Amino acid sequence: MPHPPIPPAAAVRHLTVDDESAGQRLDNFLIRELKGVPKTHIYRIIRSGEVRRNKGRVSADDRVQSGDVLRIPPIRLSQQAEEKQLNPAPARQFPVVFEDEAFLAIDKPAGVAVHGGSGVSFGVIEQMRQARPDAKLLELVHRLDRETSGLLLIAKRKSALKALQDQFRERETGKTYLALVKGTWPARLKVLDQPLHKYLLADGERRVRVTTKEDPDGMHSVTLVKVAARVAAPTALAALLPDGLSLLEVTIKTGRTHQIRVHLSHAGYPIAGDDKYGDFELNRQLARAGLKRMFLHAWRLRLSHPVTGNPLELHAELPDELQSWSGGRLAKED
Repeated sequence: MPHPPIPPAAAVRHLTVDDESAGQRLDNFLIRELKGVPKTHIYRIIRSGEVRRNKGRVSADDRVQSGDVLRIPPIRLSQQAEEKQLNPAPARQFPVVFEDEAFLAIDKPAGVAVHGGSGVSFGVIEQMRQARPDAKLLELVHRLDRETSGLLLIAKRKSALKALQDQFRERETGKTYLALVKGTWPARLKVLDQPLHKYLLADGERRVRVTTKEDPDGMHSVTLVKVAARVAAPTALAALLPDGLSLLEVTIKTGRTHQIRVHLSHAGYPIAGDDKYGDFELNRQLARAGLKRMFLHAWRLRLSHPVTGNPLELHAELPDELQSWSGGRLAKED
């Protein structure tokens, strides 16, 4: 059973390390177990010696072993964390594409954050934990933008979480999205290989732009593009879209923030409905015509099963609100 949440003014607790957590660094183990406790506080109580392993001192980078007993000192949560405990996320289930004992894949709707933070009190993972109170562990394997729909993986075992995250980090997965863009995408343009640079607007909101290869803060970013269909513009938008729209299969070889959105916009083909990097006048007209969200959908994911190693291919087909904008077809295999 999962450990109970820490009350606002907790007493000393003792945690026993389970088999699934064996081999983890102490800091990573505590960050996962002590949800709502700031990382800076976790490192402070480790450095001060208030955290004990089998009654002895322990360092942040020490590896815990199955059966270890950890002493956790009294901890007071931040006001924000206390509020989360007093007002937990509403329970919500999401459409399940795949599930077994190791992990599950859901079809995330657009407009839902994957986790709380940055002005969002809760997201998919908090809602699913409330909906599945008996689950020993539910952890996000990766992330999707709030505005993006489609496949999202959630681990049910710590060993599966590590194995899947290793695949993402080593670029051993194949992630393909469906995107609808303004104009006629040139079939010859198949590879976008431009580094990306993160920056903040004056109000603190995060943005990304294409930069030069000489930029020391530029992140290597590669996007592969394949035209799936040409889509005629609705009659009311013919003047704004003389070249119509293009439905693209977009595969990312690197997983950078806003990578697809920025690469496509920089190439001159912004994603329909993108409120950060798109054509804002077109977006207004698209909304009037019925497209009220960004047309970016995590459609296909190829990976190896984290336990068996067998190849898997998962699909989340276009949601209803995007179907009529896809030219009457979904992208299919050649």
